Amino acid sequence: MRTTLTLEDDLAATLKERAGRLGLSFKQVVNQTIRQGLGQPSAGPGDPPKTRPHRFGFRPGVDLDKLNHLVDELEADAFAARHNITRRPDSFDTPGRRTPTSPGSAG
Repeated sequence: MRTTLTLEDDLAATLKERAGRLGLSFKQVVNQTIRQGLGQPSAGPGDPPKTRPHRFGFRPGVDLDKLNHLVDELEADAFAARHNITRRPDSFDTPGRRTPTSPGSAG
């Protein structure tokens, strides 16, 4: 259906910017935006993206939720080593783990 629609300048600029960023026509972006505003699914081109499972190869028993904590600990150790700082052991440190020492301290 063809119709005339008057848009406010800021809204038209936003729609044009989005069209350029997505590589779509102005008309497609206006239609998608109106559909989203009305809560209807977008009738965009192509099939929706599919999620493919991937086996990461971690051994059984590796807690993937604690990997970020491990990275934080390794970064803190590296920073302490670069600046010759002694790190306080905290409740997450593992027994027998070496901590860098400050100059002049025993270690």
